[in-house]
Amino acid sequence: MELTLTFATAAVALTATLVVLALSSVVWQRHRRGQRKKSLNLPPGPRGWPVVGSLGLLAGALPPHRALAALASRHGAPLMHLRLGSFHAVVASTAEAARLVLRTHDLAFADRPPTAFGEILAYGYKGILQTPYGPYWRMARRLCAAELFSPRRVDAFEPVRAQEMRALTRGLFESAAAAVEVRERMLSHTMRNILRMAVGDKWSGCYGSEEGEAFRRALGEAFAVAGAVSSAGEWLPWLGRLDLQGFSRRMRRVHVLFDRFLEQILVEHESDSRERDGVDDDDKFVARDLVDVLLSQLSDSEQQQGKEEEQEALLTRDGVKAIIQDVIAGGTETGAVTVEWAMAELLRHPEAMAAAAGELDRVVGRDRWPTERDLPCLPYVEAVLKETMRLHPVAPLLFPRCAREDTAVGGGYEVPAGARVLVNVWAVARDPAWWPDAPGEFRPDRFLAGGGAEGVDVRGVHFQLLPFGSGRRMCPAYGLAMKAMAAALANLVHGFSWRLPEGVAIEDVSMEESFGLSMCLKKPLVAVPVPRLPAHLYTAVVSDD
Repeated sequence: MELTLTFATAAVALTATLVVLALSSVVWQRHRRGQRKKSLNLPPGPRGWPVVGSLGLLAGALPPHRALAALASRHGAPLMHLRLGSFHAVVASTAEAARLVLRTHDLAFADRPPTAFGEILAYGYKGILQTPYGPYWRMARRLCAAELFSPRRVDAFEPVRAQEMRALTRGLFESAAAAVEVRERMLSHTMRNILRMAVGDKWSGCYGSEEGEAFRRALGEAFAVAGAVSSAGEWLPWLGRLDLQGFSRRMRRVHVLFDRFLEQILVEHESDSRERDGVDDDDKFVARDLVDVLLSQLSDSEQQQGKEEEQEALLTRDGVKAIIQDVIAGGTETGAVTVEWAMAELLRHPEAMAAAAGELDRVVGRDRWPTERDLPCLPYVEAVLKETMRLHPVAPLLFPRCAREDTAVGGGYEVPAGARVLVNVWAVARDPAWWPDAPGEFRPDRFLAGGGAEGVDVRGVHFQLLPFGSGRRMCPAYGLAMKAMAAALANLVHGFSWRLPEGVAIEDVSMEESFGLSMCLKKPLVAVPVPRLPAHLYTAVVSDD
């Protein structure tokens, strides 16, 4: 997920600000009187206006990451300060500044700012993404590393991912070389994939169950809310309390609906677990999905007693629901959007498409499908994926951090406690200092042996490429995400010769960005998949083994 400021919404909020100008003036004066006695030496940046700060500078035609990059360049500020509504904010726009934020001062900037989304939809910050830094977050992070996204757990779900991959390619084959909307197909694939891993087959809608279909519709509503909640109320809390745009009311309505589904899922899993235990008490418990894993941890937590601070770090029933929400949200749209960007770039660069297909023919051959085990032998496919995430990160500003304390960041500059800390990974990944070879162009070869970015990976140690972030707040599921996206891209390229619809030229493929839950193509990519493998491969069924 990302910070996606809805600046058309912000414009409406600014109009509302004029209506309540007298109140705004009072609030500003109180803010000025309540400022800290100590005057900090803030990083350079625009001065901003009373009350709204620099929000107006970001309300133009440019997307927020591009507008912030332009401001940083104008002020010569790799680490730039500005006021966004009621809050201080600092933005890192170079690899060096990102390292400063995510490694040197990782702990000082490890917190999250409060949001209506975290309070309402995430059960009072009981998930992973928006949870404040502290004992509960550390417990949740350890749970992710040791249980939910451990290599063992990721490998255990490989048969599920393989089945869903065959369902994807079979569906494209049955389209009979007709034009398809790539994102729509990928979203259906990634949602079924993550739902089967997270909550089980029934609730994924795999078998057409009414419950599964209703749950998926509720998910769609939750995603729509998540894509819209970055309203001006998050930056002007006094305006947010008025809820002029109705976001809080909408979130509460969605939360009630979604909680009803999640509670039913938990109850059914608990019932199934008791039935399995009753069959043979000697059988070792085997988790079928992530809900099973979390419920086993919940049972352990309920048996523990300790000091108050220890109790704060225990998993709760609401915590199980919130973590499952985060897993589903993070695993659905991100992968689908990234693969769509990759396919758009490959269609615009036929030589790169040919190179990827050629590598797959050499390594895999035309008598089978690529599997996740083939991925280490497909460096060009990996390079295409890295180059796609460099140019088109789905979270171009990552998710905002929050300064836990006043922090000296070097150069005589300081960041005040409570400041929102943003990393503009879009700007970082186009910095000519680190990407001297045509930083704005799609060139996967730069990641191959002998290329300028040879050896650069996405695991958070190379600060010029940070699609998953870095440090304590790095995405805990990046390993699973990379496997799933690379496998999907490899299968799409290996299984089909892709072309644009009749009458559409390469230069007609729009790369304009749009914002919601992630940064995606404003105009969905439509392309024609022409099968290139023996027909029987498309209709084969993958077993559970």
